[in-house]
Amino acid sequence: MTEKLLEINRLKKYFYIDRRTRLKAVDDVTFHIIKGETYGLVGESGCGKSTIGRTILQLYEKTGGEIIYEGRNVDTFTNIEKFHQHRKQQMIFQDPYASLNPRLTVRELIMEPMEIHRKYTKHEDYLQRVYELLEEVGLNKDHANRYPHEFSGGQRQRIGIARALSLDPNFIIADEPISALDVSVQAQVINLLQKLQAEKGLTYLFIAHDLSMVKHISNRIGVMYLGNLLEQANSKALYDNPLHPYTQALLSAIPIPDPDLEKSRERILLKGEIPSPINPPSGCVFRTRCPFKMDICANEKPTWKEIEKDHYTACHLYKTKN
Repeated sequence: MTEKLLEINRLKKYFYIDRRTRLKAVDDVTFHIIKGETYGLVGESGCGKSTIGRTILQLYEKTGGEIIYEGRNVDTFTNIEKFHQHRKQQMIFQDPYASLNPRLTVRELIMEPMEIHRKYTKHEDYLQRVYELLEEVGLNKDHANRYPHEFSGGQRQRIGIARALSLDPNFIIADEPISALDVSVQAQVINLLQKLQAEKGLTYLFIAHDLSMVKHISNRIGVMYLGNLLEQANSKALYDNPLHPYTQALLSAIPIPDPDLEKSRERILLKGEIPSPINPPSGCVFRTRCPFKMDICANEKPTWKEIEKDHYTACHLYKTKN
């Protein structure tokens, strides 16, 4: 039986521009993550992927809904319990250039969260753990006294991963951790994340817009658009049989490394601009760009339903699985 590590129930996160205007960054999103798996979250820029990650870690205060971690609603945690919870949940940020303090050495960067949480009592133990973490991410202890500007982008991201691992978390949110890296380095970082997951039993929420990479690393995938979750399935089912028109369009944009197939396949081009999350469309949020829109799409928001086994979507084109 699979055990849920994290449950998100009808999560909302609105940003208020003024008293009358609100931006719906995340609007009524529900999903769960199973212990030990990688859940991929994909979609266009501005769809709310990163906002979900930051809201889960309580970097943003949620507007509504529930976040249940290890069976408990995080709203019921005391301040001390929240402090200890933060040890278990860490984040790898998108930009390895901006996420590391340029004034601190690598040793200080990795040691800082351990000191805040008073993980050890002796300075030698902190140093030893820093050296161990550097080895785990493919660096060595000679790098400990250098500053971030002395490293390449891939090395900086490895330092960010080492920092995230310093408190021995069981859940890591990877917020587009490879998008700022060269293609040759991206594979190295992905392989490192998979290696660490296998060794430490980590659970990942992997946020990205590179659909081919998400397929490679994820067990299950959720597709977001304009703050809403439109489809969810295991990786193979989603790529072999995408149900939602938006997912179909996204997957058609992935290049195929075969000139003949690439030339002959049909590319789905969406027309129109992405609506503003300040004033989203009525009914289905995707209807203004959907090639299959119907009258019901403007009047009624589609419900989240299971179409095939463990394959869910929110679209009026489909009926609930019998």
